[in-house]
Amino acid sequence: MSPETQRDPVPSIASPVRTMALLSAGLVLLTACGGGAGESASKPGPAHGYPVTLKNCGRTVTVEAAPRRAVPVDQGSTEILLSLGLADRLAATATWTDPVMKGLEKANARVPRISDNRPSSEKVLDREPDFVSASFASTLAKGGVAPREQFEELGVPTYVSPADCTGKDNSKGGDGSRTARLTMDSVYGEVRDLARVFGVPERGDALVTQLRARVRKAAEGIDASGATLLYWFSDSKSPYLAGCCGAPGIITEELGAKNVFDDTHEEWPQISWETVADRNPDVLVVGDLTRRAQTAESAAKKIEFLESNPVTKNMDAVRHKRYVLLSGQSLNPSIRTVEGVERVAAGLRRFGFAG
Repeated sequence: MSPETQRDPVPSIASPVRTMALLSAGLVLLTACGGGAGESASKPGPAHGYPVTLKNCGRTVTVEAAPRRAVPVDQGSTEILLSLGLADRLAATATWTDPVMKGLEKANARVPRISDNRPSSEKVLDREPDFVSASFASTLAKGGVAPREQFEELGVPTYVSPADCTGKDNSKGGDGSRTARLTMDSVYGEVRDLARVFGVPERGDALVTQLRARVRKAAEGIDASGATLLYWFSDSKSPYLAGCCGAPGIITEELGAKNVFDDTHEEWPQISWETVADRNPDVLVVGDLTRRAQTAESAAKKIEFLESNPVTKNMDAVRHKRYVLLSGQSLNPSIRTVEGVERVAAGLRRFGFAG
């Protein structure tokens, strides 16, 4: 789910003086050699394997040299880059819903966080980025950090997760709707794209291999075809619940279960609790977020609501405390969707729904 967070004020992307300075800086950065991590950034001439050109969300993105001052402005994008061993190439990060993925704590501590929410364009540009990436199209659009065009006019290439634009209609606002089911292939493609951009394609292949193996292991021997699931991301008043075909759809399909709201293609529709109680899912998958943008962000607050609300407290899953807790990032299309498969699989086994 794209972050419904407060964000820093958005001034104009740069004053004329600053624009000229950034253009100059961008030209220096984009003509620098940036092949491997140990190469000199000041070495003249084109780097080996560059330029790299990608098709990304309807755009052609060209990167002239391996980024050395990248700014990923969503947590999911940051965690991919950290998993690829690229902490030393990141000038900053922003927009977080959860603690960093386990195993990445030390790497993440080396990267300045300029905002827990969406930063202003000025804050991003203050880091003099040579590459900006995001997990959501809305992050690099009007009303987000800044439209992609504005960064590109300054010589800063941008990249948006293909999972948020492939087979998805974002034109109607909100979190969009899926025109086709999302698969992990979109996430794997993002990993490989970013690895290419940074000149470490072998690391991308290795990470994808690891993620595939984890999904296979988690789903091995499970037949949850008799189980119904509900995924709750945030908000208790008008809850954001998963539709059929985003990251929760990947989890559900890998395990053979059924999402009680698989009849809607909206990514995160807001649905009444009366409708939820009527569908009475077997297991509730609840987002355990640390941000403070909506009501009932943490799993503890969600469960407290479910067990006290007269509409929900008599649901089977609530009476039997059949809860699976997931990070917000596991419920978004990201490498942590694999973590979602693992945890939901463990929950289904624990509750006797694994076949």
